[in-house]
Amino acid sequence: MLLPKGGVTWKSAKARIPPSRAIIHYLTRSRLLVYIGAAVVFIILWSGLSKSSSKMNKYYCWGPAKPPIDMDPNEQARWHAHMQTPVLFNHHAPIEVESQTIQRVDLNPIMSTPRAAANKERVLILTPLKNAAYFLNKYFDLLSDLTYPHNLIDLAFLVSDSTDDTLAVLSSELDRVQKRTDKVPFHSAMIVEKDFGVTLSMDITERHAFKAQGPRRKAIAKARNYLLYTALKPEHSWVYWRDVDIQDSPSKILEDFMDHNKDILVPNIWFHRYENGRDIEGKFDYNSWQETDQGRKLAATLDKDTILAEGYKEYFTGREYLAKIGDWRNNKDDEVELDGIGGVNILVKADVHRSGINFPCYAFENQAETEGFAKMAKRAGYKVVGLPNYVVWHIDTDEKRGNLGGRPAY
Repeated sequence: MLLPKGGVTWKSAKARIPPSRAIIHYLTRSRLLVYIGAAVVFIILWSGLSKSSSKMNKYYCWGPAKPPIDMDPNEQARWHAHMQTPVLFNHHAPIEVESQTIQRVDLNPIMSTPRAAANKERVLILTPLKNAAYFLNKYFDLLSDLTYPHNLIDLAFLVSDSTDDTLAVLSSELDRVQKRTDKVPFHSAMIVEKDFGVTLSMDITERHAFKAQGPRRKAIAKARNYLLYTALKPEHSWVYWRDVDIQDSPSKILEDFMDHNKDILVPNIWFHRYENGRDIEGKFDYNSWQETDQGRKLAATLDKDTILAEGYKEYFTGREYLAKIGDWRNNKDDEVELDGIGGVNILVKADVHRSGINFPCYAFENQAETEGFAKMAKRAGYKVVGLPNYVVWHIDTDEKRGNLGGRPAY
């Protein structure tokens, strides 16, 4: 095409532009519209596929076409490496449990501290009983005098193999105490009945005879464990084991013991004996002791199922007895570590029992019941402590010298 002379001017360009009617006719031709429609559809589809592809990458199940359980470790690794399952957290959305059969117990706030009363820590007093009717009146008199808040104390008793009126007297005494209108009634009281078929005589000569010690200690250990596991509740911070035949003890004994803040603590146990008008202060409990090399050597020679009965001539251990190393006239807060303990009076942090430390009704390191309990606690890393100058007075059992095997009665 030849340009006009003089170059391109507006007139010459206008002359060459098709008329408007021709342009409209060209644009409305069906072929052009088809092309334009196809282009629009292509653009829309391309945009949609691009977005879908980016979203699909989030949820695409990478890995072989097989269930995860059939994958080998390498396939598992590749599969998990590409898993990007979104997780939405809402830390403020609580779970509401409405079922009445589900109970929640939180033991984290349950503590055993020296400030037990101020912290309103609950105490469980446990007493196993057998043919104990004679002692119960005095027992409740002393219990009623305790200065620790009674509304924080729960009582529990196990009555086993009794042939006297232990159950009747116990029920009557509890009813008398709990009906009082002052601050003497306790938070709760429980009576557990369980017979073990033990028919050992309660006569002092037979009961403390050497041959009776193994069966007797096993039976007492069972009674203690049945009582413990029936009565211990989540709210209890302390467990106080107290025998029924105590003659006298300080009214602040719980606070005094708690001040020491020990895992397991026992006092010294003595008794009063009156001869010719003279008060003889006798040493009673020879089950609280410190181990000796002689005792360890003896235990090493025994069969593992043999229970070493302390204080009898048949087994001479040379152990150091708590009963012989203290005096109530000295500082009552002095402490000594022990390897074995008696059961007349024991304060235990409840978590020690919850941890599984109980009273073995079998030979544990050749000891059973309370002595086995101490051995087990020390094996678990708990502290077992005695107070040589803090004396709790037991009744005088009038034990005959023939039962002592050369051990002094006082």
